[in-house]
Amino acid sequence: MKINNGFDISASALTAQRLRMDVISSNIANAETTRAKVENGQAIPYRRKTVVLEPNQSGFADVLKAQMEGSSTSAAGVKVSQIQEDQSPLKPVYNPGHPDADKDGYVYMPNVDIMKEMVDMISATRSYEANVTALNASKAMVSKALEIGR
Repeated sequence: MKINNGFDISASALTAQRLRMDVISSNIANAETTRAKVENGQAIPYRRKTVVLEPNQSGFADVLKAQMEGSSTSAAGVKVSQIQEDQSPLKPVYNPGHPDADKDGYVYMPNVDIMKEMVDMISATRSYEANVTALNASKAMVSKALEIGR
């Protein structure tokens, strides 16, 4: 095990959580966007996006086997595997005067729930803070290990 594995793990998590916060911010900013794109002359509302995370390494058994054999493995931690659109239904709102209203007078609003986004933002922020704490703990351990040699 390398001495900087803790730094690599925390760095990957910090990067992933920062991207997650960026996507959540985009969702909040577009909560009222009824014309994210136009297809065939039809306004398409913004759809909520979510970040999918996955581990950098395969399962525990594979990592253990690689370590036992002395072969190097990729850095541990997480990575963003994809940013996907939430396919939950859009919210119809009756507003016949709106330029994006259909023939029945309904405007389809984005499937973004501000409260859910705020909960997700708090979760991402707390995860980010926890990883900063882990990074500082790793830094303190390496610093103390270097002091032993003096």
